[in-house]
Amino acid sequence: MEINPKIESSWKEALKEEFEKDYFKDIKKAIVADIEKGNTIYPPLPLIFNAFEKTPFDKVKVVLLGQDPYHWPRQAHGLSFSVLDWITFPPSLKNIFKELESDLWFQAPQSGNLEKWAESWVLMLNAILTVLAWSPASHSKIGWEKFTDDVIKVISDKKEKVVFILWWNFARSKKNLIDTTKHYIIESAHPSPFSAHNWFFGSKPFSKCNAILKKIGEEEIDWRL
Repeated sequence: MEINPKIESSWKEALKEEFEKDYFKDIKKAIVADIEKGNTIYPPLPLIFNAFEKTPFDKVKVVLLGQDPYHWPRQAHGLSFSVLDWITFPPSLKNIFKELESDLWFQAPQSGNLEKWAESWVLMLNAILTVLAWSPASHSKIGWEKFTDDVIKVISDKKEKVVFILWWNFARSKKNLIDTTKHYIIESAHPSPFSAHNWFFGSKPFSKCNAILKKIGEEEIDWRL
């Protein structure tokens, strides 16, 4: 069984060395083994690299980093924090929308699908790109973090003036991968109900991001959904 999910051409070029490394081959082997056991994996295989498909490498202006995909049915579709249309908002996404509404005075969105952000050149990147159904962080040890750490390094090394939005300690641990002499970091607590009242609410990440983009002469992100 072969797994070759498509990936947008500019990312395929930027990451071509990673796809040839042993650790990436091991990721594919682990996923194949789970499928052959009859396990369900989220997001569906064609959407594993959806974040890269929606936001080409040469267009990336902002990186919004999550940890791993939602593990409930019909939620994950390859974009961090995002769910498909008409799916009930997970708790963290509810809090993201509360902060969005408070920060920019937008009406709360009716859909949790964040594709519009991705298509506005916000890379909606999870550090771990797959998960077993009903089992959070179940693919945290198969090598995805090595891959996505290298994604962050490639962005840092080959691009300039990218805004990285890092929510919570896990995401903030990636700061050492980012050259802060030519990129920008916005950080706060996680939007989870367990931490949102401790430095996420009121952190104004959306307006801060747009202020940076405006300062450097880039078009601001339209965060409305």
